[in-house]
Amino acid sequence: MTAKNTVCLWYQGDALDAAQFYAQTFPDSSVGAVHRAPGDYPDGKQGDVLLVEFNVAGVPCIGLNGGPHFQHNESFSFQIATDDQAETDRLWQAIVGHGGQESACGWCKDHWGISWQITPRMLTKALADPDRAASKRVFDAMMGMTKIDIAVLEAARKG
Repeated sequence: MTAKNTVCLWYQGDALDAAQFYAQTFPDSSVGAVHRAPGDYPDGKQGDVLLVEFNVAGVPCIGLNGGPHFQHNESFSFQIATDDQAETDRLWQAIVGHGGQESACGWCKDHWGISWQITPRMLTKALADPDRAASKRVFDAMMGMTKIDIAVLEAARKG
């Protein structure tokens, strides 16, 4: 790792699987070095994968196979900006369809419990629209969604 600040994510023995999934799913993502434990530790044995260096959409991360002691929660998430409905659908389905779960307003969780916001750039722009009535219509439409539907938001923006 050469980055000064790196996100460390805790896994229960499957950090390499998660890193490989992210690398296959998100553009500008990759798996780097895999570090094996030099000795036994509370949740693993010498030679087990201990740390995995990877990037998710350009963000440097380390996956730590630390065991079940700490769980992921919604207070941390990756927000992925999408350019169109096809990209939104593809990423949503990749996460939810690979053992994840849907949530509200473009949020979902992956198989490992990491929260993701699959957010079309159009939504971000519409919520910042100087026409506050248009912004409110978009917001109200979004509040009823799980996966974001750009066509519905565009219609709401137009009134």
